[in-house]
Amino acid sequence: MTMQAVLFPGDKKVDIREMDIPTPGMGEVLIQMKASAICRSDMSLYYGTSVFEGTKLGSIVPGHEPAGVITEVGEGVSTFKTGDRVAVYLALGCGECPHCKSGYKMFCKEFKCVGFDAHGGDADYLVVPAENCMRLPDDMSFVTAAVSTDAVGTLFHAQKRLGISGRDILVIFGMGPMGGAGVMIAKALGATVIAVDMLDERLEMAKEFGADYILNGKNVNVQEEIARITNGRGADAAIDCSGSPYGENDALDCVRPHGRVAFIGESKKTTIKPSAQFIRKQISVIGSWYFPIQEFDEITEFIMRKNLPVEKLVTHRFKLEEAETAFRLFDERKTEKAVFVWE
Repeated sequence: MTMQAVLFPGDKKVDIREMDIPTPGMGEVLIQMKASAICRSDMSLYYGTSVFEGTKLGSIVPGHEPAGVITEVGEGVSTFKTGDRVAVYLALGCGECPHCKSGYKMFCKEFKCVGFDAHGGDADYLVVPAENCMRLPDDMSFVTAAVSTDAVGTLFHAQKRLGISGRDILVIFGMGPMGGAGVMIAKALGATVIAVDMLDERLEMAKEFGADYILNGKNVNVQEEIARITNGRGADAAIDCSGSPYGENDALDCVRPHGRVAFIGESKKTTIKPSAQFIRKQISVIGSWYFPIQEFDEITEFIMRKNLPVEKLVTHRFKLEEAETAFRLFDERKTEKAVFVWE
């Protein structure tokens, strides 16, 4: 039996190949894909590079935000059965180290990433360890589930660590899918949200997700506007989803003394002023990347209870055979969150 799968030979080329449907081994399950979201980090593979060292370029099926239905279980799997609806945790670990046991598999010394170092969800079927499967609530759509594995999950975990609540004025920089998810979550937690971006259409989306204030950095002085909104006190917390040195510096600058900041947007290098920006303000700054696997139940329960409109983050849906168009439009930023869907 064969299936269709996406491969990136490099240089923005997209191959859709016939491959054998994999067989689950010991402790593994076979999942029939129902939704697989495209992420900005997939673009590194599309160009022929990778955000992770050691990725075998051109031979790994991408897609690190998959959801689907288990169709076969391997030997030794007792926790899942055929017919179970699941999403997939992207970090593969040894399962034995303190990091794996704490649920933060991405800190394992043997860390491998689904869709980068092991086959991902941009195919009709996917084999993963059963321990990487995360159960879905009965009423949750597969598209919501796929998007929740990264964008929503990452922002939920960051805001939980920052202790965001109704007492806070929170500024979020960068209104891509991560920032948009952040707005939804912060509003559901009761915070007042200021959304910052350079694109009006993204800011309009942020308003739809509940942002109380929207600021276009091209048209206004962001720091002055935040000072005005907060009556000169500064924001209580800020999250940067842009990865831009401007966004990261703005996040540090806009918070009050004892403020809290999270950096989420990937960034190789930024110059900051430690004394002025956080020593003398005594602020707390965290890096936040993904979430521990056991938190997914809490994340999906929160989405369902608060009725978060997660599918609104998705601007385009594609069939797998439209992969070339999907990745080209995503690369040209003509789509925001895009998802492959199977009927």
